Amino acid sequence: MTIQPGEKIPAATVYEMGADGPGGVSTAELFDGKTVVLFGLPGAFTPTCSAQHLPGYVDLAAQFKAKGVDEIVCFAVNDAFVMGAWGKDQNAAGNVRMIADGSGLLTKQLGLELDLVEAGLGVRCTRFAMVVENGTVKSIDIEPAGEFEISSAASQLSKL
Repeated sequence: MTIQPGEKIPAATVYEMGADGPGGVSTAELFDGKTVVLFGLPGAFTPTCSAQHLPGYVDLAAQFKAKGVDEIVCFAVNDAFVMGAWGKDQNAAGNVRMIADGSGLLTKQLGLELDLVEAGLGVRCTRFAMVVENGTVKSIDIEPAGEFEISSAASQLSKL
């Protein structure tokens, strides 16, 4: 079952690349006491994700912060090394936190899995965006397969 507005983000550990390598980050650390825009996507370095999804949030980061967003978090079923490298490639530092759910455990808890096994990509995260206030989902927009509109930075910004 997919997480719904009014529900708390489940307790889990995800990973982020730091100066000393990958480090665990709890969902409590990511979301408690903050307003966070969390957007998920099928994978780092993939066409739509690299050309539109992540760059939109990087480009509009200051506008999100001006509307009271404490952090923007990019989330994918990739490892922390890949997410870190992709963040560098996309100039995300200081604008978007690059969070890895390498085994897809939080993705599964959120009910946001995308089965791409037949395409040789395994189980990934579907494309979505949500606003989380103090650990509780305020809104969630899940893209229909193959689409990119309602989870875009411009769309999410217009709702704040």
